[in-house]
Amino acid sequence: MFTVCVFWRSQCLCIMLCFHSLFFLNSLFCFPSFYHILLIYRKGSLIIITITYLMAETTEGHVVTPWTVEGDVNYDKLIKDFGCQAIDQALLERIERVTGRRPHHFLRRGIFFSHRDLHLILDMYEKGQPFYLYTGRGPSSDSMHTGHLIPFMFTKWLQETFKVPLVIQMTDDEKFFFKDLTIEQVEKMTFENMRDIIALGFDPELTFIFSDFDYVGHMYRLVARIEKAYTANQVRGCFGFKMEDNCGKWMFPAVQAAPSFSAAFPHIFPSGNRFCLIPQAIDQDPYFRLTRDIAPRLGYLKPSVIHAKFFPGLSGSKGKMSSSVGAAVFLTDTPKMIKDKINKQAFSGGGATKEEQLLLGGNTTVDVPVQWLRFFLDDDEKLEKIQHEYMLGRMMTGEVKKILIETLTQIVTTHQEARKKVTDDDVRLFSSVRLMGPAKEQADAAAQKK
Repeated sequence: MFTVCVFWRSQCLCIMLCFHSLFFLNSLFCFPSFYHILLIYRKGSLIIITITYLMAETTEGHVVTPWTVEGDVNYDKLIKDFGCQAIDQALLERIERVTGRRPHHFLRRGIFFSHRDLHLILDMYEKGQPFYLYTGRGPSSDSMHTGHLIPFMFTKWLQETFKVPLVIQMTDDEKFFFKDLTIEQVEKMTFENMRDIIALGFDPELTFIFSDFDYVGHMYRLVARIEKAYTANQVRGCFGFKMEDNCGKWMFPAVQAAPSFSAAFPHIFPSGNRFCLIPQAIDQDPYFRLTRDIAPRLGYLKPSVIHAKFFPGLSGSKGKMSSSVGAAVFLTDTPKMIKDKINKQAFSGGGATKEEQLLLGGNTTVDVPVQWLRFFLDDDEKLEKIQHEYMLGRMMTGEVKKILIETLTQIVTTHQEARKKVTDDDVRLFSSVRLMGPAKEQADAAAQKK
């Protein structure tokens, strides 16, 4: 059920398709569950049409926002509500054909499950035209946990596969605006999280990791253009901000949008528009829906995005894992800590007794150890066998947990060893503004001609 409203406001014909309830105040719109806004602007002899897809905050038992994920998330419905496209078998086959590599197991298993304009990125790659990757991390703890690894593991695979520049935004300003933290606390967390990210093995020749506090001056003119393109109504409609919220929250969407335009990085792309691909969890999509809406008005290319499903918490609670809600496995945990957390806190879908498990088998849909193995066990045949045997009752819960403990311990201890080798100089290198990618190639070519 929806309502169609047509009215003029500030030289603009507004057509509103409103689902659920709609409330009018002294502004263009309020914040219902989900709706589209179609704006037709008169600008001289031109007619400009923009469509904004606003955030489906609460639909059918789940809540998905950039800050809150609750309930049993229906990903098929999110695809429909958010207006994105599912990653189907045909697209997976094209990725393999274009890159010559088997798709990452996150793609094969539907963990990265939807996208916007991923086919355009593949078009660019086939034509030999450059693009770049953009992802980020909001530093809110001294150590990242295993759930934080998901986008970075996938992004590393993308960088290795396509051999393209990568920018990683550390949103220290966002955490200062949204959390009860001092700037000094956030800066310390940012530095430590940079070490965590570098330890994953990104290419220093193609990777730029930047703190917003440190780099925003380099891209502030671009941020200002974005801020001017957004309206307060758009930002409130998309993120649900309230009048009593600090101004930093209202302006931050423009800061997160800026890196999706290559103009933000003249030391990588000295000229021209370049396509951008953003791997992200689906809850971050509202930022880039707004970004894609205003990109043509600013003369920039719309960023492409690829969405991941949420990493489940140990307790089996619906939503995504959080270091502040329930237990999390941190990258600083010892093997004993990992073993204790999995054995004592990982929710099991197996039978309450051995006899019940033998008779009824396990429920792999709700079993957290099985769900985590889907993320971290890259052997498809082994995973399929575990799920099959567990469902038939031929494998006990303790056996599945043991496999997960061994898998996680290997990942965490390997990361810890790599992190020990990351020096302060390494952090300064990755975060330094230096010629990279096309800009470096251009400078090297010019130097050879002399």
